[in-house]
Amino acid sequence: MARAIVVGGGIGGLTAGIALRQCGWEVTVVERAAVLEPVGAGIAIAANALKALDTVGLGDQVRRLSRIQGVAGVRRFDGRWLTRTTEDVAAARYGDSVVVLLRARLVEILLDRLDPDVLQLGRTVQHVDPERGRVMTDAGDLDGDLIVGADGIGSLTRSLAFPGHPGPEYAGVTAWRTVVPWQGEPVRATETWGGRGRVFGVIPLAADLVYLYATDGVPAGLRADDERAELLRAFGDWHEPIPTLLAATDPAAVLRNDVYSLRAPLPAMHRGRVALLGDAAHPMTPNLGQGGCQAIEDAVVLAHVAGEGAGRVDLPAYTAARLARATALVRRSWRVCRLTRLRHPVALGLRDGLLTAGSWLFPDLLLRSMDDVLGWTPPGVPPRGPA
Repeated sequence: MARAIVVGGGIGGLTAGIALRQCGWEVTVVERAAVLEPVGAGIAIAANALKALDTVGLGDQVRRLSRIQGVAGVRRFDGRWLTRTTEDVAAARYGDSVVVLLRARLVEILLDRLDPDVLQLGRTVQHVDPERGRVMTDAGDLDGDLIVGADGIGSLTRSLAFPGHPGPEYAGVTAWRTVVPWQGEPVRATETWGGRGRVFGVIPLAADLVYLYATDGVPAGLRADDERAELLRAFGDWHEPIPTLLAATDPAAVLRNDVYSLRAPLPAMHRGRVALLGDAAHPMTPNLGQGGCQAIEDAVVLAHVAGEGAGRVDLPAYTAARLARATALVRRSWRVCRLTRLRHPVALGLRDGLLTAGSWLFPDLLLRSMDDVLGWTPPGVPPRGPA
């Protein structure tokens, strides 16, 4: 039986482990954390990633957690809609809409499908040899026919596979995320744009929770003793329910991370016996909500290419299937990030006016612009075009 070593126990790594096991591979997932504690906040699983999860039998389980209903879209800081659509229209167009759930809940779902003996926690990877297919850890070496680098934005595997390639660059915005218990009036799924990199998202979750995320254009590395106070400073005078939700936020529950993106794409998503996926291969800004989705896509495509593991994996076929799409989405997400960073009032007015006019002239503009992203289907599944 062919053997795969997956470096990293995040969403992409766990999905790869499940998909490869489903294809008959012997799999070991190594993760440096001693315990996979509930970390992070929310994560969006859009139509394309839901279809990818269908291939490992988990799509419907995730769909049942959806709480997005009715109107959703982009607004100005004063509350005026710039563009909007509805969940029903999205579902009719792509066969699915989007599910936003706790990242920890998605990890639980993936872990439940993975055999316990597959995951090795508390094991730090010290070196990866792409040509020999060897992973050297603090607890001994592991050899595999396939090494999957799923070790995130600071990927050691990427740096060893492509030494000298420039790493991810600061995108000019810092990001906050938190989850707020909420039993007040139902909230809509909205993203609100200001200028100077300021964005604020409100997404209802299951179990009377609301996921909040925000970005602001500030220098990298800044931190505050009270991050909720920073959010109130930046967004406290924006439209409701933003101020009310921030007032209900536990300051200790606010996470902050600077946003990085791999501006110079890798020459390939493989080298030797190593295949890279997710943030290890193509870290992107969060503006399209596709970071986790693309990691899931990568994982199921890699498993499809790997097949039943009878011999060496045709990793050039994996790169051919994934690199161009992932690179395009990194660039596209970066362009949206740049739109949110506009500062001049004339530029902001032009941006908002074009979005509003486009929505009037072309209903569901927000969806139509994502046809190539959300309409993706996994290999071996008949494609479903937009309705």
